[in-house]
Amino acid sequence: METLKYFLPQVWFGVLGLFLFLYVMLDGFDLGVGILSLTSDDDDRRGLLMTSLSNIWDANETWLVLMGGGLFGAFPRAYGTILSALYIPIFIMVFGFIFRGVAFEFREQSTRKFFWNFAFGAGSFAAALGQGFALGAVLFGIKVDEKGYFIGGTWDWLTWQSVLVALTLIQAYVLIGSTYLIWKTEGELQTTHYQSAKLSAWTTLVGAIFITVSTPIFYESARTKLFEPPLLYVFAVIPFLGIFLIWRLLKSLDRKQERAPFIWTILLFVLTFLGLALVVFPYIIPTQITIYEASADPSSLVIMIIFVGTLIPVMLFYNLYSYVVFRGKVAGNSYE
Repeated sequence: METLKYFLPQVWFGVLGLFLFLYVMLDGFDLGVGILSLTSDDDDRRGLLMTSLSNIWDANETWLVLMGGGLFGAFPRAYGTILSALYIPIFIMVFGFIFRGVAFEFREQSTRKFFWNFAFGAGSFAAALGQGFALGAVLFGIKVDEKGYFIGGTWDWLTWQSVLVALTLIQAYVLIGSTYLIWKTEGELQTTHYQSAKLSAWTTLVGAIFITVSTPIFYESARTKLFEPPLLYVFAVIPFLGIFLIWRLLKSLDRKQERAPFIWTILLFVLTFLGLALVVFPYIIPTQITIYEASADPSSLVIMIIFVGTLIPVMLFYNLYSYVVFRGKVAGNSYE
């Protein structure tokens, strides 16, 4: 039993990390496309952008639902603390999702599309902003008491660090959204997103550098972990791998390749998540609550693993099937 109490929380830490990564990667380009639609001055272009997502966006968001349900079941104490601390960022995210989802349904039937165009773009931006604020607040600490209950204020999540993380995440979403549109579109619209991908690659890199440099400077716990062997050698390699991937991404954009930019961007997301997981582990709320303190009873974790172990292959097959069926370039701007 003691072995299970030690092993099962680690398994669920990995499972939740997988859910979060799949959500950020898949719904990330959805949100990125929505944010990019705010820069379009032509209604037909916005229609093409929305058409490129119309058959896959709702499946992509399923991973966030699994993430929330898994966190509630596996780490109930962390779930309650995070929701108590992040009511406003989560409300911003949900509000954005509502506007974005309704825009898909109403825009096609509307004769005056301006409001629904704006709802799609602004909803995507709000959802990404709320996620960035929440991620920044969790990474840089939530105030809790000795029992793990939230004791901070309503606006504790709003710091310069969370703002920096939110802006960087938005740029990362714009980057993966741009590379997705390079793959799915052609002609002038594709050329436009070659340019937006280059710009967002540089802005994402700048934000990532600021976060990487400022974290060990302002947080002693991160500094201690980052500069002690053996993780010192791992974290010394990650920045060089990141620069290499950015270089390969920019080269593929210069060569006007269609699929390679999206692939290099996904690899950047993978590298980022691996780095974050190494920094955070074994905490579910960094420096406050470990996965062992917040985990549910081992019997509950075992039952959930059986259920999730069956569900994950089904979900992955469904996602893959959707992309195979709706592969190819976007043609037309109607998604009825």
